Amino acid sequence: MSRFNGFTKKQILDVYKNMILSRSLDNKMLTLLKQSKSFFHMGCSGHEAAQLAASTVFKPGEDWFFPYYRDLAFCIGIGMTAKEHMLGSLARAEDPSSGGRQLPHHYGLKKLKIVSQSSSTGTQFLQAVGCALARKLEKTKEIVYVSAGEGTTSQGDFHEALNWASRAKAPIIFHIQDNEYAISTHKSEQTGGSISALASGYENLYKYDVDGTDYFETNLAFRQASQRARKGRGPSLIVTNVVRLLPHSSSDDHRKYRSNKDLEEDKKRDPVVIMEEYCINNSIITQKKSDNLQKDIHKLVDIDAEWAELQEHPDPGSALNHVYSNENNLIETKKNIIDDNVVMVDAINHALKEEMIRNEKMIIFGQDIADPKGGVFTATKGLSKHFGAQRVFNSPLAESSIIGTAIGMAVTGIKPVVEIQFADYIWTAMMQIRNEVVTLRYRSNNAWSCPMVIRAPVGGYIHGGLCHSQSIDGFFIHLPGIYVVYPSNASDAKGLLKTACRINDPVIFMEHKSLYRQGHASSEEPDKNYLLPFGKAKIVQKGDSLSIITWGAMVQKSIDALKSNEIENGLVEIIDLRTLNPLDFSTIKKSIKKTGKALIVHEDNLTSGPGAEISALVAEHCFENLDGPVKRVGAKDAPIPYNPFLEEEILPHVDDIAFSIIELLEY
Repeated sequence: MSRFNGFTKKQILDVYKNMILSRSLDNKMLTLLKQSKSFFHMGCSGHEAAQLAASTVFKPGEDWFFPYYRDLAFCIGIGMTAKEHMLGSLARAEDPSSGGRQLPHHYGLKKLKIVSQSSSTGTQFLQAVGCALARKLEKTKEIVYVSAGEGTTSQGDFHEALNWASRAKAPIIFHIQDNEYAISTHKSEQTGGSISALASGYENLYKYDVDGTDYFETNLAFRQASQRARKGRGPSLIVTNVVRLLPHSSSDDHRKYRSNKDLEEDKKRDPVVIMEEYCINNSIITQKKSDNLQKDIHKLVDIDAEWAELQEHPDPGSALNHVYSNENNLIETKKNIIDDNVVMVDAINHALKEEMIRNEKMIIFGQDIADPKGGVFTATKGLSKHFGAQRVFNSPLAESSIIGTAIGMAVTGIKPVVEIQFADYIWTAMMQIRNEVVTLRYRSNNAWSCPMVIRAPVGGYIHGGLCHSQSIDGFFIHLPGIYVVYPSNASDAKGLLKTACRINDPVIFMEHKSLYRQGHASSEEPDKNYLLPFGKAKIVQKGDSLSIITWGAMVQKSIDALKSNEIENGLVEIIDLRTLNPLDFSTIKKSIKKTGKALIVHEDNLTSGPGAEISALVAEHCFENLDGPVKRVGAKDAPIPYNPFLEEEILPHVDDIAFSIIELLEY
């Protein structure tokens, strides 16, 4: 049998057919857009050879894929059909990538292990590394593909991903498709040298620079890289020099920033034309058969487009589906006491240990969390010694890396419980949280999810200054798709954390630093079977004249405020919410119906803080029961200073709460 560059005629012809199919889909989608039948398009034209050369070395349904928006030909190469692509372009209900929830070309297909991608360029790198780490942890031979354009290598997540993948010898291939333009910005304005040169310092990382319009040269690089990955020798970076034959997107006009001469030069490197010439010159196909083949594929694409147009749009009534799993029906279990007194940080440690024993797929990582340190607050003390470095380990000092890799692990079935050492430093991970963690289930139409727990020590009163004192609850209750948990005592912390470790949704678990070893936050310790469901507030103290709605460290401060005013028992009711999302508003409503007055006490900033939303709900749903204004106590709108006298001026204190209590009781 004749072979050409290691391929048979049939194999080369199949590649050529897929190139034509990809190009034909590009053209058809642009036609539909001009007919106002779709709204957006991002072309693959010019990238086909590089993508199809990559696709042949993977095992669809076994290996894992994190493609980017130009990977039309790659997805065809690993098994996505023309019909599936057309459904995505037209945003139909049966679109396998998102059910019409995302822009076209945001690929995802569970059966092929194409993990749903978002519009955030670069976030996929760390997720892919997390997936590769999970494959290594579970000792499989599966490897991971992740791709992007050269412009995205300016993102910090790219370099964080190379760092972790190289250090861990992760089985991953990074594919950078260099068409020289990030929208209109040329790569000479993006990077301080070649991408391969910038990555040269990472050990265990092999680097390839190839002509991405040459199918055979590119395929050789991918074959070598995939063999390295499967043999456990580490990651590879393949930079393919390609051409972008279309504007960045249908919203762009590249003639505004590229010369006609430049565009004409790119056409000379059209990979479809290059492959056609190769096939004709090597007698794989004649010109006439090539012309007929193109016509036949164009007709098939037209037929598939007509079929896709006839498919149903998503039901508007489904727009709110899949924000959460709706599987979290855990009930509160009987509280069997195993210790008369435990401080909160130890209760958290015990909960983690018990859940690690229960679930062999649960892992814990973060900065300084491994032994002998066991975390800066010792919440993870002893866990790496007990479970080993494969399941409990230190991460790089990079919050985006922590969250990004956790997403990639979670999609494989691993349950990551990660620690952000201080919540004040969570902000570099917010792209991963806001655009990835909280949207994955929704944007994939329930095909993918990333259940994880993000532990975050929060709050002030420790003289921590501006960056060790922040409260972040106001930000996170604004994010649909993640549960927000904020316990005030050891027993609740243990029950809530164990629930967080078991449910099928992301959870941010806020632990107030000042409560870790406080006597008033210590409690009896429930046993390993204790679970406390989310959305169930606790009545700390009953009363009939005023309702205090609070959580975290403010629970005890509210109790102390009553004592400082020597207010008699039975007047003020204190509600500890325990979770801010879900919010137990039924308990709030029932209490206000009885008392007629509401005071919301929280540590976060007063302006646009959590109390503002709760106040709005009270005004909307309890107005007829109110006998006075809804009042709030919170931090003043300023950073939290280090000096104790300055700190006291900013944060809410017992006297502030006591003053508001008297005001409302006397109203």
